[in-house]
Amino acid sequence: MKVLRFVTAGKTAWGVLGTDAGEIREVEGAPFGEIRFTGDTHRLADVRLLAPSVPSKIVAVGLNYKDHAREMGKTIPDEPLIFLKAPSALNHPGGDVVYPGATRRLDHEAELAVVMGSTARDVKERDASSAIFGYTCINDVTARDLQVKDGLYARAKGFDTFAPIGPWIETEIDPSALRVRCLVNGEARQDGNTREMGASVFRLVEFISHIMTLYPGDVIATGTPPGVGPVKVGDSMTVEIEGIGSLTNRVVAPQ
Repeated sequence: MKVLRFVTAGKTAWGVLGTDAGEIREVEGAPFGEIRFTGDTHRLADVRLLAPSVPSKIVAVGLNYKDHAREMGKTIPDEPLIFLKAPSALNHPGGDVVYPGATRRLDHEAELAVVMGSTARDVKERDASSAIFGYTCINDVTARDLQVKDGLYARAKGFDTFAPIGPWIETEIDPSALRVRCLVNGEARQDGNTREMGASVFRLVEFISHIMTLYPGDVIATGTPPGVGPVKVGDSMTVEIEGIGSLTNRVVAPQ
């Protein structure tokens, strides 16, 4: 099931993509509990897609792919390295990513995103799947020079527009072996697989939920495969994840 959030005729709503991929069946309220359909339908071509979740927090994982850690001159840590992206960084499918004047190097980072479906605290790895609603794409946009300068992640990854998510949440997929790619202007830059992650999706839910409570709609960005690199104003970035779909955002100059 593909669950999405959209705007049509000035109204924001949730929906489920129908068996006819061009049709959306509208649902009542947020879909993290029992899904009830309103009876209204919309054409996908007639709506504007929004980020399919509005998280209270975006918990991101650094250095979770061995080859990416190597390209950054580091190794996978013994325990997951986590940080927070500001909820105000949330961006939508097709939304512009603003290249801030404070940075001289802006990088793409294609990642599998976990969307929580229930409140999770002290969850065991073996039970983690029951707390997960589904999966989507996220681009962990990063001001790389600021990350190096600060030695921290908050500023480098926290600018407005730096967390595009979408296009929808796929609820029926096994996250253990999904191809993850990033294309810039149609050219493949990143091409990895979630089987190469140091900490699995379910291990991450266990680890994070023993630190902070995860709420329905919260997002975990699970780390990026190798091949991260710079983009410039005018570039188009596309995150593609097998079985989910693609998320495209364009880089623009500040207004």
